[in-house]
Amino acid sequence: MKIGNMTIDIPIFQGGMGVGVSWDRLAGSVSKEGAFGIISAAATGYYQNQAFVKKSISERPYKTENLHNREALFEIFKNARKICGDRPLGCNVLYATRNYGEVVRDACEAGADAIITGAGLPINLPKFTKDFPHVALIPLVSSAKALNILCRRWRRYGRVPDAIIVEGPLSGGHQGFSYEQCFDEKYKLENLIREVKEESRKWGDIPLIAAGGIWDKNDIDKMTNLGADGVQLGTRFMGTKECDIDDNFKELLINVDKDDIKFVMSPVGYPARVINSKLIRDIKEHKTPPIRCISNCVVPCNHGEEAKKIGFCIADSLSDAYLGRVDSGLFFIGSNGYKIKEIISVKELLCKLMEGE
Repeated sequence: MKIGNMTIDIPIFQGGMGVGVSWDRLAGSVSKEGAFGIISAAATGYYQNQAFVKKSISERPYKTENLHNREALFEIFKNARKICGDRPLGCNVLYATRNYGEVVRDACEAGADAIITGAGLPINLPKFTKDFPHVALIPLVSSAKALNILCRRWRRYGRVPDAIIVEGPLSGGHQGFSYEQCFDEKYKLENLIREVKEESRKWGDIPLIAAGGIWDKNDIDKMTNLGADGVQLGTRFMGTKECDIDDNFKELLINVDKDDIKFVMSPVGYPARVINSKLIRDIKEHKTPPIRCISNCVVPCNHGEEAKKIGFCIADSLSDAYLGRVDSGLFFIGSNGYKIKEIISVKELLCKLMEGE
């Protein structure tokens, strides 16, 4: 697959997952094997036990510049490059991220070959990458209308997306849909691909990556037959030895049943698919501890006001999941996550996906 200046041998994207799910070990290993590894820029201050954080409060990085830590992001890229060399390596930056433009520029300077962005429509992304024309821009879209708006706005910068990711409502974590839309036939990935592919042809036949609920080779073949040029998987890569999460998180994964996968409303403003952990039960029973906005992570939360309404801090809860704190962590998972029953290597997983085992 050719995207911008990149040539990706295996047209499989590893979804950029935060906090700390896809950092140097996972993303570097995926790219090493010829697929496309994607580093998450979310809450990099937690990397290596906050080794790059200048100030913490209550074991949390204090303020945005410590949470979205530039030095830690550079270190993650440096260590990923030790694994994958000069193979293509991307960075996922949520559009909802506070200091979004600054984090995008940091990722480009750190050595990202592509910026992948979701959690909002990144209408001004090219503004922040004008000094890095070699970096591919890959937004997530959920409709043909969204792609049309994006392309029309990007035209003023002389850019169109180098590729697009179309994510349906079966993915893990934040959804680009309302709760009701997640169950509406109209928004199934198969239906989205057709309409977005048709729109993409108007702008130069932009490569389309299908995401959300894709599990095995049968799913991959189905998506490519519908017109997708590649696929993205997140949850399956969580079940790998190289995934950067704590072993407690991996143990939780392999013991999840289908009925353990639920939706929760996030302070980011979207429904999110999660494991029904102790935190989720505490939220329902209004038993979560008082919330303090220490890190100021995302714009929609409004300095913790939305977190207080909903009952949990997204940055604190996702970082606790990364650290393996099963009582306080928020554990994102895709709709098929209950199928993970063993932890295997990235190389084994890619072989299964390509060969159909």
